[in-house]
Amino acid sequence: MPLSRNTVTVLGADGPTLLMAHGFGCDQNMWRFLVPHFPDHRIVLFDYAGCGKSQVIPFDTGKYGTLNGYAQDMLDVCAALNLRGAHLISHSVSTMIGLIAGLQQPDRFASMTMVCPSPSFLNLPPDYRGGFERADMEELLVMMDQNYIGWAHYLSPMVTGVLNGPAFSAELSGSFCATDPLVAKTFARATFLSDLRHLLPRARHPTLILQSAQDALAAQTVGTYMQNRMPDTRLHVVKAEGHCLHMTHPADVARLIRAFLASLP
Repeated sequence: MPLSRNTVTVLGADGPTLLMAHGFGCDQNMWRFLVPHFPDHRIVLFDYAGCGKSQVIPFDTGKYGTLNGYAQDMLDVCAALNLRGAHLISHSVSTMIGLIAGLQQPDRFASMTMVCPSPSFLNLPPDYRGGFERADMEELLVMMDQNYIGWAHYLSPMVTGVLNGPAFSAELSGSFCATDPLVAKTFARATFLSDLRHLLPRARHPTLILQSAQDALAAQTVGTYMQNRMPDTRLHVVKAEGHCLHMTHPADVARLIRAFLASLP
């Protein structure tokens, strides 16, 4: 059932498996710039419940009110394909979804690459700055309720980075707008109000963190914070702007991932 429910796509038949997990407001299509850089790998793509072309009706707001529900989606895909020792490449909130999944069923994964990760997008005194005060984030979520289209147009350039041009921003805005508002609001609250910092020291897999030098959603300090608290973790800051390195700088991301995978035992 997950193969159709989560619109699973499998590319290639040989080579190590790369499982790619999209971020909030996106779908598997966002990986299309990175996929061509791995012709020697088996690549698995999927959509979370309610995202892209997934077939989850009705949408279970209880299950997906926390990131655990999305981690179950990921594990369901792994089980349906009998994945063992896959290399997870995840973006934004999917980095924490993947961390949850990896703690629950560690044998499914061999390593994790986290593209623009954040364990919390909130500023949490005394030692953590995720980027947003809770009051400001709540205001942004209220805007989402009152003017969903306006919210999408406001957030998209912040996520993709203005220096990367309007095309990426327009695509992300279109992806936001194509998502059912109930799904988007549920996923947004789970994404932007969660705090999973306590899971970082429990990480079980070799991890590569790819951080953007200028990211309005996850500053460099977030990557440093994570690296200092996670075992067997490497941090690389890419000279770029925006929160979607796999779209705006796929060649750089692919090169760094390949070097990371080649270094694993």
